[in-house]
Amino acid sequence: MRTFTVTVASGDEVQAAPVRLFCTDHGGDGPPLLLLHGLAGHCGEWDALAARFAATHRVVAFDARGSGASTRRPDDVSRAAHVRDVLAVARALGLSGEDTVLVGQSMGGLTALLAAAAHPEACRALILIEAGPAGPNPGLPVQIGDWLDSWPVPFPDAEAATAFFGGGPAGRAWAAGLAPGPGGLYPRVDRDVMVATVQENAHRDYWDAWDRVRCPVLVVRGESGAMQPEEADRMRARHPDTRVSVIPGAGHDAHLDDSAAVYGEMAAFLAGTRAEGAV
Repeated sequence: MRTFTVTVASGDEVQAAPVRLFCTDHGGDGPPLLLLHGLAGHCGEWDALAARFAATHRVVAFDARGSGASTRRPDDVSRAAHVRDVLAVARALGLSGEDTVLVGQSMGGLTALLAAAAHPEACRALILIEAGPAGPNPGLPVQIGDWLDSWPVPFPDAEAATAFFGGGPAGRAWAAGLAPGPGGLYPRVDRDVMVATVQENAHRDYWDAWDRVRCPVLVVRGESGAMQPEEADRMRARHPDTRVSVIPGAGHDAHLDDSAAVYGEMAAFLAGTRAEGAV
């Protein structure tokens, strides 16, 4: 695996400072998977799935603006800015839209959805894990702020952080996203930036973008996750080339709770789109 940074200039409509994105390229000679993590997460969340796909795909992930080792306090945290980041990373690596599959969890999934809707040339298929176009959610900014306020910062050590985040693979992945500092471990995100990042979701839905998606889609829900079955059903009804899978016992971090099961669903979907000549 190699790491590198991609610099993204501001959009014409926003006079903002350039943003540096921390990227990981797990290698591989197969079709690319471009992986987008959720709010307040980091690209290391994808390591378990990357290892499973290493033999068949080139796996690339990056820390979203405002998170991890990317620019921590970007001037622009709009959905449009996140979409520009996807395009910039793909361009920097020479990823062809004829082969690339966008994969995103939660807010990363929404970014992937919007990228596929606005730039159909950027991907051949879309995989959304606990992510969809539903909304608006007026209480989301307060919910995210309260959640971040509940973190007992600094965490004394990784063991305590893992326990706080629920233990298991998901807890360990969240703990791995923390950084050492005075007296313990600290988040690599700022509360106000994360709250600002979800402001658009508080005021609107994205069904208009969903209706513009033309590629095959896999929607993965955790059985105990945050995504409601009705949302996934509505997505499939409006976009018949959508497959919905449910991961038994998994929560919102289904890709962490049961990476083997998520891998199986993803691999079957990817093989199916190839076999059917759909893309």
